[in-house]
Amino acid sequence: MRVVVNHEEQYSIWAADRELPQGWSDAGFAGTREECLAHIETAWTDMRPLSLRH
Repeated sequence: MRVVVNHEEQYSIWAADRELPQGWSDAGFAGTREECLAHIETAWTDMRPLSLRH
């Protein structure tokens, strides 16, 4: 699994062997599902989409 992020800085996990969905990019972290979710918990501290933070 790997962590992915979209243009609104929203995070998700995605299978490492699958092509990324449109609008998402690799966030630079890969591991087990649990490791990825733990990483997201520390990285995604503001759940609001980026467009609502300004």
